[in-house]
Amino acid sequence: MRAVKSVLVMAGSLKRSQKDLEEDIVLIRAMRDSNVPKFLKDDLPLFSALIQDLFPSVTIPDVSFEELENQIKETIRKKGL
Repeated sequence: MRAVKSVLVMAGSLKRSQKDLEEDIVLIRAMRDSNVPKFLKDDLPLFSALIQDLFPSVTIPDVSFEELENQIKETIRKKGL
């Protein structure tokens, strides 16, 4: 039940921050964001297939982390790494 609660808490946070997102997309992103970091690389295609089977008509937009990537690159450059 803790895993379900963590997905719901993440979904609530995501919905509050992006009010225009549809609820199915919010739920899919919350499930993906809370579970993908725990999986091995070989398990990711299976997880993606499960999500696609559960939500066959939903296209999940990719999330851009461009700002984070730019900040990481800038910090690396400043530190001379």
